[in-house]
Amino acid sequence: MSGEEQTDRAPASAGLDGLIKTIRGAGLNNTGLLVLWPLILVAFAIAMPGSFLQLGTVQSMMFQLPELGLLSLAMVIPLISGGLNLAIIATSNQAALLMVWILSTQIPAGADPTTMGLWIAIALLAGLLLCIIIGLVTGLLVAVAGVHPILVTLGTMTLIGGISIYTTRGTTLSGLPEPILFISNGTIGYLPLSFILFVLVAFAIHILLTRMPLGIRIHMAGSNLNATRYSGVSTNAVLIWVYVLSSILCWMAAVVMMARFNSAGADFAESYLLITVLAAILGGVDPYGGRGRISGLFLALLILQTIASGFNLLRLSPQLTLACWGLILLLVIALKRFWEWRTERRTQG
Repeated sequence: MSGEEQTDRAPASAGLDGLIKTIRGAGLNNTGLLVLWPLILVAFAIAMPGSFLQLGTVQSMMFQLPELGLLSLAMVIPLISGGLNLAIIATSNQAALLMVWILSTQIPAGADPTTMGLWIAIALLAGLLLCIIIGLVTGLLVAVAGVHPILVTLGTMTLIGGISIYTTRGTTLSGLPEPILFISNGTIGYLPLSFILFVLVAFAIHILLTRMPLGIRIHMAGSNLNATRYSGVSTNAVLIWVYVLSSILCWMAAVVMMARFNSAGADFAESYLLITVLAAILGGVDPYGGRGRISGLFLALLILQTIASGFNLLRLSPQLTLACWGLILLLVIALKRFWEWRTERRTQG
């Protein structure tokens, strides 16, 4: 290799090394969230002495967190890549409808455990394949056709939602076998099984985004797509994987939701769409792409769930919960901008 080639490649290598160190290192500062969450816990404990900080309340929060958490993970990966997936709720609902239809209509009455297990596996596989197909189509439209992710996922959201409503006539499908219900309602010791699954999936996504080549490339694509392409990375493949992974996480959320409600519907969890974006941004994910930590998202989800549970115990309106979530987001953004302005002033001074 000539000296000129070494000179040309050194800056790119140094830049990539720096990006990898940033992703693997401390990442975004979660100190504010670590301070905010205990303060919220203390505030609710004072407002409800002897009734809030109880094992039952904590367990209830762990039962409710996984479905929003999995959907938030499905939103975070596209956000880090510089995109967005508005179809996560529609994808989850359609996968759940397909799986519930198979489980409620195809299992013969009095089926033995082997037959039931086979049909459960078929239903889960069918839902997974459906989500993978949706993710592939979305990724191809974004990566190959070059259509903006907002337009693509808005279109897929509308298409999938329309198909779900048409095929079910707006009705709810129900009737699941006990093994499926155990996923969201069962416990291992004190911990809900669904919460354990969510923690494991979140940890796996953390490893993917910080330790694996695909995760590094997702961050690179979100930081500068053209520069990533010129560095020799197949950005089309990266973007396709982004939306396939997002859809697979939607399938996981669908399994948890249908197990918790023992049913599926075209309009389930519609209010979660904007909340997933709220949780991601509150957790430190850059809405313009390139930066984001699963640890920050996890803390943000804990804060949002604590507020929702506290307001519910205080018998306050769910709309007030949404307003409080929005206020926290605005405060966090304002504090972040103030801190950046202060740091810039110090640097210039």
